[in-house]
Amino acid sequence: MNNKIVLKIKKTDDALDLPLPKYMSSGAAGMDLYAKVKEDVIIKPGEIKLIETGIMIQLPEGYEAQIRPRSGLALKNGITMLNSPGTIDSDYRGEIKLIIINLGKSDFIVKRGLRIAQMIINKVELPEILEVSKLDDTKRGENGFGHTGL
Repeated sequence: MNNKIVLKIKKTDDALDLPLPKYMSSGAAGMDLYAKVKEDVIIKPGEIKLIETGIMIQLPEGYEAQIRPRSGLALKNGITMLNSPGTIDSDYRGEIKLIIINLGKSDFIVKRGLRIAQMIINKVELPEILEVSKLDDTKRGENGFGHTGL
């Protein structure tokens, strides 16, 4: 029995030279996405830039793609993504674009083809929504942020 899904990927006309997203190891959960910039983009500390990837995807209904930062860029350079993880819905057909922020102390240069983010494919369950006047009680109840201590 084959449980694999098909992820269809279309490159934009100006990204034909860039690799398709790919898994960098046999156990990787995320596939790397590449920066599609015409020329180097400098992201100064505290600055936010929109970086295009040059790909559009088609997922089966019931799936999403989550776009996440790469841990190495975050640790070494302070580069991360706002709206993380970003969600690509199964009915979206536009180019995947990344909201990148530099939380580091130095300028960061995005070069064409840089592995800039990762994409993870997940199954999505759509529940039936039922409005109620009371929820079941639990030991935790309404205790939220930091209720269990450090």
